[in-house]
Amino acid sequence: MNAAPRRICAVSGSRADYGLLLPVLRAIQRHPSLELQLAVTGSHLEQRFGHTVDVIRSDGFSVDAVVPLDLDDDAVLAITRGLGRCVSGFAVELARLQPDLLLVLGDRYEILGAVQAALIARIPVAHIAGGDVTEGAFDDAIRHAISKMAHLHFVTHEGASRRLRQLGEADGRVFVTGSPGIDQIMETPLLERSELERRLGMPLQARNLALTFHPATLDSDDALHQLEQLLDTLEGLDETFGLVFTGANADPRGQAINERLAYFVAGHAHAVHHASLGQQGYYSLLANADAVVGNSSSGLYEAPTLRTPTVNIGDRQSGRLKAASVIDCPPEAAAIGAAIERALRLDCSKVVNPYGDGRTTEHIMTVLAGPWDAQGLLRKGFTDRDCS
Repeated sequence: MNAAPRRICAVSGSRADYGLLLPVLRAIQRHPSLELQLAVTGSHLEQRFGHTVDVIRSDGFSVDAVVPLDLDDDAVLAITRGLGRCVSGFAVELARLQPDLLLVLGDRYEILGAVQAALIARIPVAHIAGGDVTEGAFDDAIRHAISKMAHLHFVTHEGASRRLRQLGEADGRVFVTGSPGIDQIMETPLLERSELERRLGMPLQARNLALTFHPATLDSDDALHQLEQLLDTLEGLDETFGLVFTGANADPRGQAINERLAYFVAGHAHAVHHASLGQQGYYSLLANADAVVGNSSSGLYEAPTLRTPTVNIGDRQSGRLKAASVIDCPPEAAAIGAAIERALRLDCSKVVNPYGDGRTTEHIMTVLAGPWDAQGLLRKGFTDRDCS
């Protein structure tokens, strides 16, 4: 008699982690000895962020659990209360779903809430992309906290693996797999230029910039002040530049950033602002852009695979491994302008993405579908290492 499929409950809280998780979700869905449970929370459920849970369903997935955070705004108090609702909501849903393993990716507070609930419920956790460093955001601390509560680690590069071992994680629990986002890029057919323009609602120009700016949550400089430095730079560009903004995330000051971008776009015929373009639309934009500009991890994780240069503004991604196509600059108008000029001259045809070769899902599935025991995973010791 065949054993019942092992239930893998994957959690997604935003368009960013969903895009990276997508190839792994599909592989679990197809696997004969695994059963996918999908839990959705965070900005997926918010109209102001595009209600992207609809995209998940249109991609052919059943949403097995919904955990709303009821974020009235992006003030610190509202987000902290949302985190509390996340823990409480996942406590209820995990008790109902009874998964054998929780699968999470990244460093968002929504993911932290789900993992906290799993810890108390004695459900082992597999974490993708632990061990990275982003010194300019509180996501950095969240990522490391999740790693200490996780039992299997799928890391994007060897440096991340080394950090997790330094945190006391055992060698046999840490797997260097790369980022599944690279797999997703390689599997996604890009849109024809005319179809991309239709989705953007704007014709592409002679040169085009893909722009995403999130709050740097540990930076002493106000997020809106930093954004104004970027917008001052863009004001100096002529209308041969098409400007395509995608929305900020649900961090403190994220809503204020989106409102300011909407105001900027209203006064510029060669600019558009989209809460979300979907994976195919976003990758197609990156492939057609002359540069990615902002402080999103997609400029580091995904743009190098599409041979598109990145202008990485400020400290939000400080410490993260970067390809040769990434140009760092401070959040100052003159520096941003100089970095954009440099990016437009940069030859990225031979850039190598340090986050993987497109086989990440295969490596992750080897572990998820292989022999493991939930009780054995839960008993996790601390591996002391000589750091002298």
